[in-house]
Amino acid sequence: MATRPKRPRDPNQLGRLIVALSTGEAQDIDPNAGKNPAAVRRGHLGGIKGGTARSAKLTNYRRSEIAKKAANARWSKAKSKQ
Repeated sequence: MATRPKRPRDPNQLGRLIVALSTGEAQDIDPNAGKNPAAVRRGHLGGIKGGTARSAKLTNYRRSEIAKKAANARWSKAKSKQ
């Protein structure tokens, strides 16, 4: 499977790439090339259902624990930047 080349970070090079893509001088690689379309659809459907099913299964106590852990992680990052 072909991997998509990274976009240049330099604004001038990025602009050049965008112009080349729009004029047809360069071709962008399709990220789904070489993948089974049916498998991609099944994976997408499972991803949509996963979060809802997981949240329905959680108890209030466990949901609270997860939220506290996330808040602590955010605040620890904010404190380390100061």
